[in-house]
Amino acid sequence: MELTLIVLVVAGLLAGGVANALADDLPQRRNPRLPHYPDGTPRPFVAWLGIVAFLLGKRTSPGGARLSWRHPIAELSTAGLFVLTALTAGQREGVDALQMVYFLIYMALFVLITVIDLEHRLILFVVIIPSTIIALLDAVTTSFRPDLGQALLGAAIGFGFFFVAYLGGFLFTRVMGRMQGREITEVAFGYGDVMLITLSGLILGAGPLLLTMFITVFLGAGGAILYLVVRRMRGKHVSAFTPLPYGQYIVIATVIMLLFSEQMRSAFLT
Repeated sequence: MELTLIVLVVAGLLAGGVANALADDLPQRRNPRLPHYPDGTPRPFVAWLGIVAFLLGKRTSPGGARLSWRHPIAELSTAGLFVLTALTAGQREGVDALQMVYFLIYMALFVLITVIDLEHRLILFVVIIPSTIIALLDAVTTSFRPDLGQALLGAAIGFGFFFVAYLGGFLFTRVMGRMQGREITEVAFGYGDVMLITLSGLILGAGPLLLTMFITVFLGAGGAILYLVVRRMRGKHVSAFTPLPYGQYIVIATVIMLLFSEQMRSAFLT
C-alpha cells in the first residue's frame, strides 16, 4: 500500500506538471510547449516540475521572469487528489483498475480547468471537448459509473439548468446596462460554466448531478460573499457586476460527489 501511494504521489506531481504546462499556453491560444518561464525561456529539465524548480532555486529565468506559486501548488494539489481518490473511490466495490484510471484523469483535468479559470476566468473548449470524450468512453467501457443513458441525461439536465441561468444573467446585465446607460459585459455564469456542468453530468449521471448543482450554488454563494467582504475590508471597489470565477465551485462539488456520493446522500437526503 505504501508503494502504491508513493507511485500515486509521483504520478500526481507529473500530471500536475503537465497541467501547469498546458495552463501556461492554452489560454494564450498557443500550441503547448515544453515547460518554460513566463518570458518564454525554456526551463531546464530539472526544473520542469514547479516544485523541483522552487526547491533547487530554479524558479527564475536568466531574464528575471519568475514562476508563480501556482506551479508547485497545482502539482501538490494533483498529487493530493490522486491519493485521496485511491483512499476513497479505490476502496469502493466495483471500482476496477480501468475505472480508477478514469478517476485519476478527471482529477488532473479538474486541476487544469480550475487553474485556467482562476487565472483567466476562462473555461476552454479545447479542454472541455477532450474531457467530454473521456467521460463518454468512461460511460461506455466501465460499469461502476452511470451507463451511457444516465450520463447523457445528466449532461442534458446540467446543460438545461445552467443554460437558463446563463441566459437569465445575460438578460439581467443587458437590462441593467441600459438602465445605467453603460455597457456591462460581465455575467454571473459564463458559457464555459454551462459546458463544465454538462461535463459533470456526463461523469456523474442524472441523480448525483442534482445534488452537485445544489452544492455548487451553496459554495458559489459562500465564496462570493467571502470574496466581496475581503475586498471591502481591503478598501477596494466592490460592484454587483464584479466578475467572479465560478468554475472552481463546480469542480469542488463534482469531486465531492465523485468521491463521497454515498456520504453526501446520507447527509442531505436523510
